[in-house]
Amino acid sequence: MEWNDSMTLGYEPMDMVHQEFVELVADLQRCADAEVPAVLDELVEHLESHFRGEDELMTRHDFPPKDCHIEEHAAVLRSAAEVRQRVAHGDHAEARSFAAALAGWFPAHADYMDAALAHWMVKRLHGGKPLVFRREVHVGRAPGHALNANG
Repeated sequence: MEWNDSMTLGYEPMDMVHQEFVELVADLQRCADAEVPAVLDELVEHLESHFRGEDELMTRHDFPPKDCHIEEHAAVLRSAAEVRQRVAHGDHAEARSFAAALAGWFPAHADYMDAALAHWMVKRLHGGKPLVFRREVHVGRAPGHALNANG
C-alpha cells in the first residue's frame, strides 16, 4: 500500500491521518517477522486514535450517516484486537493478512464514507466543497495507464 493523490479528500486533518495510516499499513506489509508485534501495536494504536477522532468529529458536527461509519470503525477495531491476540501467540501471518485486508478495505471506505465526512466538514467549517488538486490526471484512461506514442 502506498499513498497517492487519489487518496486525498480535501480536508487536511483527515488527509494527514490517512497518510499516516497508509504508511503504517505499508510498514506492516514489509517489516521483518521479528518486527511484526511492534509494528502491529503501532498500527492498532493509530487505528484507535484515528477512529476515535473521526467518531468524535461526526458526533460533534451532527454528521447524518455517523452510525454506519462508527460501526465500521468498531468492526475494524474488533478485528485488530483478534489479530493482536493471534500475533501474541506467534501467528505473524495473521498480521500480514490483516494488513492486506486493510489495504483492500481502505480505498472504498475513504472514497465513500470518509469523502462524505470530508465534504461535510469543509462545508460546515468553510461554506464550500473541498478543493483537491491532483498531480496525476488520467483523462479517459484507467488509473496507471501509460500513454504510448499513439496516445
